[in-house]
Amino acid sequence: MKWNAELYDQKHDFVFKYGENVLDLLEPKPGEKILDLGCGSGYLTNAIREASAEVLGIDSSAEMIAKAKQSYPQTDFKVADATDLGFDASFIAIFSNAVLHWIKAEDQLKMMHAVFMALKPGGRFVAEMGGKGNVGWMISTLRKVLIQQGYQQQAEMDYLFFPSVGEYATLLEKAGFKVSYAAHFDRETLLQDQAEGVKKWLTMFASDFFIGIKEAHRQQILEEITQQLQPYYQRNGEWYADYKRLRFIAYKEYQVFSIKYQDGL
Repeated sequence: MKWNAELYDQKHDFVFKYGENVLDLLEPKPGEKILDLGCGSGYLTNAIREASAEVLGIDSSAEMIAKAKQSYPQTDFKVADATDLGFDASFIAIFSNAVLHWIKAEDQLKMMHAVFMALKPGGRFVAEMGGKGNVGWMISTLRKVLIQQGYQQQAEMDYLFFPSVGEYATLLEKAGFKVSYAAHFDRETLLQDQAEGVKKWLTMFASDFFIGIKEAHRQQILEEITQQLQPYYQRNGEWYADYKRLRFIAYKEYQVFSIKYQDGL
């Protein structure tokens, strides 16, 4: 999908601002060489640099990288694919916030292998992503309304990968990592602009569901979804999405080797 970097920063900055406390899990130290995988518009990458670490931010979106370079010219950024990093034992830590669930389930092990190879022995992989049940009300209501409006094909589209702790820890271990910490937790998330926030969230993060739907009808569908979500999302005049997050720390142990992805993982 094509990202709108300006809208992301203006109306969905909760993505990286909630990610600030994930940096406490990373604990970047002066001089550490760190890769920020899926850096978006660069806010957290720059925060890592301000901790005196040597950091590189990568993202598959050229639009996001352009925005990051404009906003933080003193920080290093480049366009790169998470499943094909091309680094060999280069980083002591790889960090990721709100990105890994965008990688298809069938590509997760390929990504993990790329991360494993990019880490130095003893290096750590620290991340937060959407966990099992994330935005469950949002997506189930979207699918229901699409079916009601005659868009069965769009309603059946696969969405993002939101795993359980057990599911994801198992994948990490298959890729050669030792998982030292993993947690799944609820984190309801305030949407900006009250009811309009639902429409903007769907427009930004679930736009593929609306492919083939004319703009006028799309707006009717967004309005219907918002009305149906009101009893679950609205409280004291504010609207909150039902976010559920998964965090983990995993290590590339010394003298432990990842099985090659192409050999069947």
